[in-house]
Amino acid sequence: MSEERAAKVGEKKLLILQTIAEMLERPEGVKVTTALLAKQLDVSEAALYRHFASKAQMYEGIIEFIETGMFSVIGQIEANEESGLKQVEAIVASLLRFAQKNRGLTRVLAGDALVHENPRLQARINQLLDRIESTLKQCLKVAAAQGTLAADHDFAAHADLLVCYTAGRWQRFVKSGFKDDPLARWPAQWPLLAR
Repeated sequence: MSEERAAKVGEKKLLILQTIAEMLERPEGVKVTTALLAKQLDVSEAALYRHFASKAQMYEGIIEFIETGMFSVIGQIEANEESGLKQVEAIVASLLRFAQKNRGLTRVLAGDALVHENPRLQARINQLLDRIESTLKQCLKVAAAQGTLAADHDFAAHADLLVCYTAGRWQRFVKSGFKDDPLARWPAQWPLLAR
């Protein structure tokens, strides 16, 4: 395959993923079918399957995009912020901000878009949440080493609480038709979560 043709294939794959994300942004929560997607793109369903073997593979591409974006930001936070507790605050705020700016992708994160899809997709989201939880746990350990938290602090329980809070804010955002802003009460809630 020539480089130019490969680039065009890559562009078409990206266009398909972007279109799914846009369709998922609709507050009424329409289920994305390959027929609807093909109609939206003005192509045949067969054309979609030339780029992705299945709809599950399309969603895997979206999840991969989400994961890459989130962990790129998390990596920057860890590199630029020395305070473990400030790392935690910035990471959770960035996850809420991600939802605020990426409505359709938040429906994937909240599992709403994955109902009746391949179960491996929800398993992949669960892995993403586990990875976020591990990162937060590590940052909390840094905070303890810096004396901000007690040495006997329950890092696992705290990290779990932060992930549950984040996932809950994503869920409320989606279920409210994108009206309940994930960051709306963040300044008042962070001090409660930081304890």
